Amino acid sequence: MNSAIQTGGVLLAKLMEAYGIDTAFGIPGTHTIELYRGLPQTSIRHVTPRHEQGAGFMADGYARVSGRPAACVTVSGPGALNIATAMGQALQDSVPMLVISADNNRHEKGLGEGRLHETTDLQRAMEQSSVWAHTVSRVDELPMILARAFAIFHSQRPGPVHLSMPLDVITADASHVTAETWPLPSRPSANHAAISEAAQLLSQAKKPVLALGGGAADAAELALALAEKLDAPTTLTHNAKGILPPEHPLLINSSPSYEAVRELYQEADVILGIGTEFSETDYDFFFDGGFALGGKLIRIDIDSTQLCRNARPDIAIQSDSAAAIAALLPELEFTARAGAQRSQNIREKLAPTVDANYQAFLDALFEALPEAAILGDSTQPAYFAAAQLQSRSPRRFASAATGYGTLGYALPAAFGAKLAKPELPVISLIGDGGLQFTINELSTAVEAQLPVAVVVWNNQRYEMIAQNFETAGMEPIACDIHTPDFLGIAKAYGCRAARAENLQQLVELLSEHTEHALPTVIEVREVDFLTQ
Repeated sequence: MNSAIQTGGVLLAKLMEAYGIDTAFGIPGTHTIELYRGLPQTSIRHVTPRHEQGAGFMADGYARVSGRPAACVTVSGPGALNIATAMGQALQDSVPMLVISADNNRHEKGLGEGRLHETTDLQRAMEQSSVWAHTVSRVDELPMILARAFAIFHSQRPGPVHLSMPLDVITADASHVTAETWPLPSRPSANHAAISEAAQLLSQAKKPVLALGGGAADAAELALALAEKLDAPTTLTHNAKGILPPEHPLLINSSPSYEAVRELYQEADVILGIGTEFSETDYDFFFDGGFALGGKLIRIDIDSTQLCRNARPDIAIQSDSAAAIAALLPELEFTARAGAQRSQNIREKLAPTVDANYQAFLDALFEALPEAAILGDSTQPAYFAAAQLQSRSPRRFASAATGYGTLGYALPAAFGAKLAKPELPVISLIGDGGLQFTINELSTAVEAQLPVAVVVWNNQRYEMIAQNFETAGMEPIACDIHTPDFLGIAKAYGCRAARAENLQQLVELLSEHTEHALPTVIEVREVDFLTQ
């Protein structure tokens, strides 16, 4: 085929670039050749993972630290279904991601003829892990479809968008279609009457509490001003860490799932929730069903359906967080409500819940790399971090310890984060079990020359699951696992690798890793760090 011809795949690549996509993750396949024909005609960087799930996790990490979507490209069948788990993680945590899967020719679909990568109904399969899934039926609709995808990323609660591209569409002549973008719709702004009603209720409050979620991550300065004007103790969910600085006197520096924080909510006369789901994994992390709100609830969320889930509001405001806070601030006068003292009282009650060993371990990470972004997996120190760690700025912490709870997330997600923010130190915090899900992506990071610190917490078991067995009165089954020589494997992939036997060695290894252009795998044995 003449390389000058604009096919559907070439047009799609041009449209992705026009909407700001600068990085694509994918493994080329027979059905995606035409899209790859288009990539060299753009400035999009292509990164080749070793598994499609790794591609999805990389795109997730990319978006977590940057707020911008990356693209993933897969074949139909195994490629698309491999990435579905990563899409599920992104869907639950509202992470934007554009996923494009090739599919069989339109006239071959659903016939069960044994075609390569054949899936009976790929769109329906991918709908389960997408905000929106669509099958492209003709090249002429591509500009409109991309416009809708980026409108979702920009103007509503984001998440993965999946596009199926049948082979006869991706190879079709699209020379008559212009790669022209559509203007993105504005984000929803708050209704003035609802803002006034909320301001009146907040002005009368004696014991307000501010609950911030990941939907407020890009409104940090406004949210800080609001907390101070209300003089309200403020809690942050897993994805909201860093909105208030760690030393701020109004910050409650632990998960809302702790008993002392629950008491704060129950004693509050007005709770203002912004960009938060009030979901189980943030507010009932220990699964005891004890979370309850004592006072009036005002909820602000960009998603109208979210305002009808989990916690019934007295005032429901559909709005972008920044727009709502900006509208609310002028309607409020500062009123002293002993917020700092109330917060300090809670912090004192929470002090006994802090595990000194895990805290010292996390402190060592920040001692070595104060501005680091930490991408955590489902592993013991990441569970502690999800509950207790406070970041220095937003979009500097994410983990699979809550939400969808996917093992293997942290390694490829950290690589995606580094691609999005090359100037930022990035740490992957992962356990020996989770690492074995995605250890092959070390090869991707060596190939892309990504100096990420991979800290492997090795306790040779699925510790949290073992604890769940014991809580149920059972001996753990299938939780003690064989672990290979991680350092030997890392070196075979071309990484730097070493074991830290104490906190000082950990700090030294982390500090040194930025001097190199390759990943550094640092193994820590749990037994060494929980007995110091």
